[in-house]
Amino acid sequence: MKSFYITTAIDYVNGSPHLGHAYEKVLTDTIARFRRQMGDRVHFLTGVDEHGQKVQASAKKKGIAPQQFCDEVSAEFRALLPKLTITNDDFIRTTEERHQTVVRAVLQQLFDKGEIYQAEYKGFYSTRQEQFLQEKDRLPDGTWPELFGEVTEIVESNYFFKLKQYQEWLVEFLTTNETFIFPAYRQKQVLEFLKEPLNDLCISRPRERLEWGIPLPFDAGYVTYVWFDALLNYYSAVADRPEIWAEAHHVIGKDILVPPHAVYWPIMLKAAGISLPKGIIAHGWWMTRGAKMSKSTGNALNPLDLVTEFGADAFRYFLIREMNVGQDSDFTREQFLVRYNSELANNLGNLVNRTLNMTTRFAGGVVPAAEVEEDLEKSLRDLWTKTRDEFLPLCEGYQFHTALERAMVFLTETNAYIEKRAPWKLGKSTEAKDAALLRTSLATMAEALRLAVAIIQHVTPTTTEKINAVLGYTPGAVWRDELNWGGKLTGAKVAGALVLFPRPAPPEKPAAPAKLA
Repeated sequence: MKSFYITTAIDYVNGSPHLGHAYEKVLTDTIARFRRQMGDRVHFLTGVDEHGQKVQASAKKKGIAPQQFCDEVSAEFRALLPKLTITNDDFIRTTEERHQTVVRAVLQQLFDKGEIYQAEYKGFYSTRQEQFLQEKDRLPDGTWPELFGEVTEIVESNYFFKLKQYQEWLVEFLTTNETFIFPAYRQKQVLEFLKEPLNDLCISRPRERLEWGIPLPFDAGYVTYVWFDALLNYYSAVADRPEIWAEAHHVIGKDILVPPHAVYWPIMLKAAGISLPKGIIAHGWWMTRGAKMSKSTGNALNPLDLVTEFGADAFRYFLIREMNVGQDSDFTREQFLVRYNSELANNLGNLVNRTLNMTTRFAGGVVPAAEVEEDLEKSLRDLWTKTRDEFLPLCEGYQFHTALERAMVFLTETNAYIEKRAPWKLGKSTEAKDAALLRTSLATMAEALRLAVAIIQHVTPTTTEKINAVLGYTPGAVWRDELNWGGKLTGAKVAGALVLFPRPAPPEKPAAPAKLA
């Protein structure tokens, strides 16, 4: 078995989970589940980033210790995972000793090699982003972009990592490894960024200004810059398992690609003599009517509201179906309901209940064997072969939204097949040929349904389990063997019905105004 290590960005605990956090978990889980289905030995890491000035300030505002604050918010992020049926193997917190041990070891190693030096810094600092800024970060009118929040000018002594001496190496690495960042145009953006000279990276904060961080091992008067600390989580979680680290892939949002993950991270690893990950997958933002959805703008959705109302699988399906990995996408309740009703309820849900109802009605609830194959059956079987053969490469290339579209086309054609074959008419016939066609149509419907849910199970795992259960079917151990059209359901006893995607209650109409006498 081949190892496959997949990580999310670790979430900063300065606020509760929102839709962006949920999407990244669901996307990464979809990748992890798919790779497991393909036979890989998957290790899936997620977690939380708990140090830094914003956490210290938030804890102080609440009148509690930073660790208590982290414990409370971390619990929210951890609780989100089972509600979204996330199958992570590990959950790391940057306050854990296993992480801090690795951070201190890497810092000491770099310091001993002369890669870290002390110098005085004079410049501008963004508390919101916890980073030092340069003049080139200003807008054309001289102001600072809103994302930096309040910017102050400071003068202080700090420790710096020799980042700029690795700039040429990084350019060469990215030029040689053209698929390191997905999608490819993001890698081109990083190379554009690297056309400007890098500065060395300040990797410390004086303890009189910031207490809440990992102390530098070579100077206890300073704590580690939160990004230098946080980025090392991907490695610290598996530092003692090199066979896992050798197959690392990171899923992150596009807003933290440059410079943290595409510049700081590979250079940190190079300087420390640690092998680089296999690649970085940078996804887009969720928008609402054209505006970025975020805590700061106040338009962030609570993902658990939709999960509570519609179930985890419907929520997962919408996220993966709607967003092309790497690009931005709009999220509205109206668009969610369009997908929910047309694709899940009308297409998949309808096929499930037609299959169960007609098998119960015409075959005593037992899936018969297919006896004949005419053009209608051959056409559907050929479509399945085409769907399967396109689906796998699409998923391997993270094009899950297109893969789901292919699955929906197959489901649509299966429902169309039922309309054309009309088992309810065949069931009224006394002709032997029609009886054989009836049994064949019931077998074909059931087999098409089994195959359709098999290819979407990494997106809708609970739904797939429920459908297999009512079909009286237990899948085999080798997923790819499940994708071959055959007679695996012959003789299976099916349930009478299954409601998967109930219609949402219509919104209450406002009361009519009282008539004047």
